[in-house]
Amino acid sequence: MKKIFLTLLLSISVFAQQKFDNFFIEKTLRLDFYQTGDKTTEIISFDKLIEELIWSGSKTNLIDRFNFGNYMLKVFDQFSNELIYSRGFSTLFQEWQSTQEAKTVLKSISGSVVMPFPKGKARVEIYKRDRRNNFEKKFEYVVDPESYFIIQEKRKPFSNFQVHYSGYPNEKLDIVLIPEGYTANEMEKFKNDCKKFSEYLFEYSPFKENKDNVNIWGVESPSDESGTDIPGKGIWAKTIINSHFYTFDSERYLMTTDYHTIRDIAANAPNDQIFILVNTAKYGGGGIYNYYNVTSVDHAASKQVFIHEFGHGLAGLADEYGDDPTYQDYYSADVEPWEPNITTLVNFESKWKNLVDPNIPIPTKDEPKFKNVIGAFEGAGYVPKGVYRSTSNSIMRAFSSNEFNQVCKDVLQKIIKSYTE
Repeated sequence: MKKIFLTLLLSISVFAQQKFDNFFIEKTLRLDFYQTGDKTTEIISFDKLIEELIWSGSKTNLIDRFNFGNYMLKVFDQFSNELIYSRGFSTLFQEWQSTQEAKTVLKSISGSVVMPFPKGKARVEIYKRDRRNNFEKKFEYVVDPESYFIIQEKRKPFSNFQVHYSGYPNEKLDIVLIPEGYTANEMEKFKNDCKKFSEYLFEYSPFKENKDNVNIWGVESPSDESGTDIPGKGIWAKTIINSHFYTFDSERYLMTTDYHTIRDIAANAPNDQIFILVNTAKYGGGGIYNYYNVTSVDHAASKQVFIHEFGHGLAGLADEYGDDPTYQDYYSADVEPWEPNITTLVNFESKWKNLVDPNIPIPTKDEPKFKNVIGAFEGAGYVPKGVYRSTSNSIMRAFSSNEFNQVCKDVLQKIIKSYTE
């Protein structure tokens, strides 16, 4: 029986490899676009195609198995109409649509998706969830891999270096660390920060158990000036990716709308996840699923911010706190959120109900006797009522907890495995 099982696994692996080789070559195709709209409208407009030399993603798990993200990229072979690649993701634009500003302002924010470089013509489609969590097609573009309009130059060439190396990129989770607000004279500080934050990552489960399944890279891309923009304080720094605090007028939300530049820099190293280290001591950060992650590096809580934001970026984990007025009507009370660590109890069976002891009441009161159990505690997803988390506390809720809860650990483990199979 063991021999039959191993033979089956080998056959599946060979089939997946053949499938990749049938449709793709070992390069990356990047499609840049812009999202334009307001609270209720959105247009995704094509910008450009770029050929990148590295494909670091899995060559076996080509079709998204998680169904996470507010958007879904689908790539079809134009000749056979077969789905050959898909990946869920979220964007800063979609977050912005839930803010007060989006009610009165029309805005554009840059976006980008990457895929293995197709051998033949391929149809790229982007879908977005509606309020009922159903995907609707928002964008379609047919790629001709022979087109001479596909940009082949390295748009921002910089040297990379290994921070932590475990093996071939196609078989590992590859994280690229990008410096923001480090001058050329501060590259040594950046390298030391990369080492420090790499060590932070492996202090936490399930990353410490997966140390041999992770590669971490750094890119030496200096800024003209140190630090970052702090608009609320009148501070402006000339930096390479134009990051800033006060994103959506939330002081601690440290992000950038210059996603194309982020992608240009990340292209210098294998990357499944992008993490930006910002050279400031001010508290802040951010993270969006399969988009990018950010943390300031010199605040006392930077380690916890780093880990918390990576939960967002890698696994689509939702914030488990319930007191942020930045976002309005972010979750519908009668729809189950796609995020794996929160629930409205509309379809609790699809979440962690199987982990709840039958003696634990649902909903679960936030009382000392339930402190260390899995249940459904009210208050998550930026609202105090109607959205529930699995435990009283975790690092996705508050830094008084310095670990992921079991639900989050399980999701993170599955995501890591998908990159390494």
